[in-house]
Amino acid sequence: MRRLPSPLIRPAFLKLVTVCLSLAAASANATTGVEAWPTRLIRILVGFSPGGSNDIVARLIAPKLAEALGKQVLIDNRPGAGGNIAADTMLKAPADGHTLMICTTGMLSIQPSLQKMSYDAQTDIVPVSLIANTPYVALVNASLPIHNVKELIAYAKANPGKLNYASSGNGTAGHLAGEMLKLRTGVDIVHVPYKGTGQAMADLLGGQVSLIFDQPISSLQYAKSGKLRVLGVAAAHRLDGLPEVPTFAEAGVKDFEPVAWTGICAPKGTPALVVARLQKEVQQVLRQPDIAQRLQQDGMEIVGNSPEKFRDFLKVDRQKWAGVIKAANITAN
Repeated sequence: MRRLPSPLIRPAFLKLVTVCLSLAAASANATTGVEAWPTRLIRILVGFSPGGSNDIVARLIAPKLAEALGKQVLIDNRPGAGGNIAADTMLKAPADGHTLMICTTGMLSIQPSLQKMSYDAQTDIVPVSLIANTPYVALVNASLPIHNVKELIAYAKANPGKLNYASSGNGTAGHLAGEMLKLRTGVDIVHVPYKGTGQAMADLLGGQVSLIFDQPISSLQYAKSGKLRVLGVAAAHRLDGLPEVPTFAEAGVKDFEPVAWTGICAPKGTPALVVARLQKEVQQVLRQPDIAQRLQQDGMEIVGNSPEKFRDFLKVDRQKWAGVIKAANITAN
């Protein structure tokens, strides 16, 4: 005969069962909520003006992500402060996977060594996936008597302080690329910061500035039209998508490889399952032939790695740029 629990044991037993069932139900509800993501429009913040390289990448992958996730993906440009306005906006939104951000070299690898920010780049922002790496190309207004890297160095040394170069903002990778060139060659060129690549490019085209270090995706169209001239790619090797463009190394400028990167990030507290799902979808988008071909043609090297590998990459990249900042004695202002 089966013995029933004694009256003294029964209340505690029933309470234990109730607690276990409640926890199971809460876990099931939480899992269901994550699996249901996304439940509404997804906003991807871009900390730079429309028309820049990061904006172009965001708008290229957004429709594919929307198709994969079954929800609209909106690009929201919040230019200024080297991308920090966009970061602040993201961090004020709920960490539920519906507000994301295109993160960049300047935002997460450079700015932490330049200034005290309103957030911690290492703990408040979750790296989801590194989209692509892009070695910079140097371009000048076609009206200048400069046709290659050797002529650029010679002209700058013969005319100290006369050449200026534009960037999408103080402390961005485009800015640091110019400072790195000054360190490697001893040339005297003047930095002119803008609030975005679009504005910088407009003044370069108009002749108000002489030079820019930019990602090919946002600038080669002007070179093809004859308005700008590509001098070289800042990498150890020529890019597969730009085999005709020589490297700075070929011109005798050694150890000049200011590689920019573009990634996608989320705010701290975003559920791990959401981060994993987003990374998977981004990786699949980057593998699509039309997307891969477009990015490679524009001088980008596709990555699409895991959050863990992206985080490890950031540690190394921050150390590299910190060295340039210290050597060039660069400050935030």
